[in-house]
Amino acid sequence: MSTNQSDANPSAPRRCVFFDRDGVVNEWPGPGNYVTSWDNFRFLPEFAPVLKLVTQRGYAAIIVTNQRGVARGIMSLDTVQDMHRRLRDLLQNNYGLRVLDILVCPHEKNSCSCRKPAPGMLLDAARAHRIDLAASWMVGDSAKDVEAGRRAGCHTVLLGNREQAEQADHHVANLAELHALLARVLVEHKT
Repeated sequence: MSTNQSDANPSAPRRCVFFDRDGVVNEWPGPGNYVTSWDNFRFLPEFAPVLKLVTQRGYAAIIVTNQRGVARGIMSLDTVQDMHRRLRDLLQNNYGLRVLDILVCPHEKNSCSCRKPAPGMLLDAARAHRIDLAASWMVGDSAKDVEAGRRAGCHTVLLGNREQAEQADHHVANLAELHALLARVLVEHKT
């Protein structure tokens, strides 16, 4: 397991890479659809090398995900939390990797300050885990992910969606390109 910044100096702020979930960590279920159980959660194995690189460079990794299906009664928050427990187990048991946290917005559109494009989940994570947002990154597959990252003061990467590429600091077509980009831009932290 890699050492993060706070292990070397507990008072030092951490650098972090925030990841959207659907479309980055697992397959996007498509417009109007939801990942409603672990049985239809399709982990993208190409995400594992990206997460490994992030942790090797001394960055924390946090997943921030809108899960509006909870507010709509399509799935329960307990079901979402179970999927995330299983995701953590998969990452640890199959790849020896972990994420620092997984934050969920279960609310309906525009009813809260945490639903992306609002930056609430990133700001909450920064407070809870002493994260330096200006030295951190937000990676997502939609304009709302990029906007949340920008509003929180992070660098941004848009994955896949070329139509909205101009809104992000960087654009990559796939997880292999994301790995190559992060290998260039994440400054390694010496512990």
